[in-house]
Amino acid sequence: MQANEVKPISKDTIEHAMSYGEYRKMIENLLAKGKTTGPNQSEAMTEYTRKNVRRMNRVGKETKLNDSLKKKLKALDTPMIWLVLTEGWCGDAAQNIPVLNKMADASPHVKLKLILRDEHTDIMDQYLTNGGRSIPKLVCLHGETLEELGTWGPRPGDFQEKAMAWKDDPEISKKEWAGKLHAWYEDDETQTLQADFDMLIEEWG
Repeated sequence: MQANEVKPISKDTIEHAMSYGEYRKMIENLLAKGKTTGPNQSEAMTEYTRKNVRRMNRVGKETKLNDSLKKKLKALDTPMIWLVLTEGWCGDAAQNIPVLNKMADASPHVKLKLILRDEHTDIMDQYLTNGGRSIPKLVCLHGETLEELGTWGPRPGDFQEKAMAWKDDPEISKKEWAGKLHAWYEDDETQTLQADFDMLIEEWG
């Protein structure tokens, strides 16, 4: 395969991808052993993952889908697979994936599937953000043909630009940056993410 050739996502990849429930169970099992996903098994990465479990629990419990989005998901008749590249230690993934799961649950035609970024770098490297392996990254595929219908990620709306501006600010430490990141998510209450998909459902469907 040529370096610039795009390799389609295979049926085998989809068949071996995880459901949200399987993803959550995998993370819990790893944490029980003091581990997380990916090659970096430092205490810091494991602690990030513990925090993310709490975040996923909170977001999953508190999120209510907006009426407009629910209506579009219910009316959707195009079969879709939302394949998401993620890792258990990723804070952005913890803030967004529980909402994606609620959306998928709201439509019989959407299946949410998850794969680990560091186990699928061949796929990840086709969906870089400004040259980086930023996650979560969602690839929307037609449920029958696996034709790519579109992508989303790694952050809602224009928050990616805002987050990167904070990260590049020398007066903002890494710890402060993470605090600002998660404060934004809490203040936004998933509204920007839902607004993204309110539009994307129409484009993809």
